[in-house]
Amino acid sequence: MQARIRVVVAKPGLDGHDRGAKVIARALRDAGMEVIYTGLHQTPEQIVETAIQEDADGIGLSVLSGAHMTLFRRVLELLAERDASDIVVFGGGIIPEDDITELQSLGVAALFTPGTSLESVVEWVRANVAAPVA
Repeated sequence: MQARIRVVVAKPGLDGHDRGAKVIARALRDAGMEVIYTGLHQTPEQIVETAIQEDADGIGLSVLSGAHMTLFRRVLELLAERDASDIVVFGGGIIPEDDITELQSLGVAALFTPGTSLESVVEWVRANVAAPVA
């Protein structure tokens, strides 16, 4: 029997705009996934610690502040340091195309920009963030 996918949705850094993160969190929850929403102003360290403690399959980061290169990179580094690189990192926000390419080369699995449908995010998570077999 397949366990439910567990996703941590987080707002790293000083960005206070969390509507998009809450909409994604609700869409994933409504699609049957377990979602842990960390709230605003989380550090990469807090996000990774939450993901490990919650035995998350994925981390979804929402970044609108322009600090996406630093924040995504740090989350990936911390996951590697904690031997938790199997946790799939994805995200969204205002991210230029050139930065999307670089972030993906660092290990971010997918990035969703404004206008992406909720259905496509849910389907991507289902297809790419595997829950362990129970």
